[in-house]
Amino acid sequence: MPSDTSDPRTGEQGADELSAEEVSEQKAVRLAKRARLIAESDAAGGAYPVALPITATIRELREKYGELEADATTGVLVGIAGRVVHLRNTGKLCFAVLQSGDGSRIQAMVSLASVGQESLARWKELIDLGDHVFVHGEVVSSRRGELSVLADDWRIASKAILPLPNLHKELSEETRVRNRYLDLIAREQARRNVLDRAKVVASLRATFASRGFVEVETPMLQTMHGGASARPFVTHSNAFDTELYLRIAPELFLKRAVVGGIERVFEINRNFRNEGADSTHSPEFAMLEAYQAYGDYDTMAELTQTLVQDAAWAVSGGHVVTWADGTEYDLGGRWESISMYESLSEALTRAVASGRVAWTGSTDITPQTPLQELASLAGLVGVEVRHPIHGKYVEELWEHFVKGGLRAPTFVRDFPVDTSPLVRAHRSKPGVVEKWDLYVRGFELATGYSELVDPVVQRERFVEQARLAAQGDDEAMRVDEEFLRALEFGMPPTGGMGMGIDRLLMALTGLGIRETILFPLVK
Repeated sequence: MPSDTSDPRTGEQGADELSAEEVSEQKAVRLAKRARLIAESDAAGGAYPVALPITATIRELREKYGELEADATTGVLVGIAGRVVHLRNTGKLCFAVLQSGDGSRIQAMVSLASVGQESLARWKELIDLGDHVFVHGEVVSSRRGELSVLADDWRIASKAILPLPNLHKELSEETRVRNRYLDLIAREQARRNVLDRAKVVASLRATFASRGFVEVETPMLQTMHGGASARPFVTHSNAFDTELYLRIAPELFLKRAVVGGIERVFEINRNFRNEGADSTHSPEFAMLEAYQAYGDYDTMAELTQTLVQDAAWAVSGGHVVTWADGTEYDLGGRWESISMYESLSEALTRAVASGRVAWTGSTDITPQTPLQELASLAGLVGVEVRHPIHGKYVEELWEHFVKGGLRAPTFVRDFPVDTSPLVRAHRSKPGVVEKWDLYVRGFELATGYSELVDPVVQRERFVEQARLAAQGDDEAMRVDEEFLRALEFGMPPTGGMGMGIDRLLMALTGLGIRETILFPLVK
């Protein structure tokens, strides 16, 4: 801001700089001001009026009058409101910067000449940083060229009892995450994240609508968890006296909708997985899933690329997005596809040839590679697998050798059959299924299948999963008889995809998952 507000703190420190005792003292002072406002309450509403005669937003005034020359007047009277984020009181003229929820700011000038001695004194005695204030007056430009409202009347809109953090210092990540409301007040990037997320979700829905998809809602409380390999949260229903699970994925219900004839269906939902939390995982997260009858995993790859590129356009106006640190990332063009087994074999061959891995076995990893050979390789390079089956070794080894080298958007295709119980076997490659994972910015963003629609094979897959669960695999699925019954009525060939909304924002902004979720779960 220009130097009309060059001394904004008025001796008052931010809440993040104060001891608990000092915060308590400031709170007591502010509570006394609140009590005074209530005692003086009249038609103005005291400390918390119900309504105020607002005639314009701060953003509207900036857009219309932002180019006013210094010391100019307009003759236009407005009523505005905003939070006081800077404050400087002098003898006959007080300055405050008011900020609206979208971050727009304007200066309020309260002078002896315009409001009188009593009103000016009340302003100095009652207004604190963080208060919401209504100001009525003329739109002007100060002597130093700052767009302002010269008040002829003002009122408290909402009295703040606790002091704001120091807006001139970067909030710590802990403060930002635990007190997102303060983050939204203090930081433009936090506000932009919320707006970008809204644009992304609107874009996703628009893309689906243009392709004839129908949005539905499926249960978040389920009698059996399924649709993904994940550990669920467990709860209890008093009404039904039964154990229930928080949804880990909507897949099995959305497929029921396809069986019923809703041939293009999607859902944007909340999922819950009782697992670890890190820079790319949250126990509660937003998920998009979609299914298209008579599609396959190629159909869904094309759809997913369009969804992501349309979202990028909605946020940045193009396919090249700029991350929060200034890095540009290109989401345009046609994305690369690689095979899981082939890319693992190539990476292992390079590692052996360079001497980084002293492996004497075959470097050609296939669905027929013996389990013991995979276990030996995993042990050699320090890869641990909790539940040793072929597919889990292959996927963990692939992450060790290949994942770290992916930067550009890449579809990783054709996964092991024993880790993909809901996916159709590959039409021409024995031992793998028609599944891809999309990696963007080095992390998994989305997954897509040619869906398994044969109820007999699906039952065999579920039985095998139940065997793994009995052996202690918390992520294995159970035999879902209701879903199998639906499949027995006939499900058309179908392609499916799922994508994390929070991770999509990560890909578009370069931020971690706790920044893209408005109110993340923290310890």
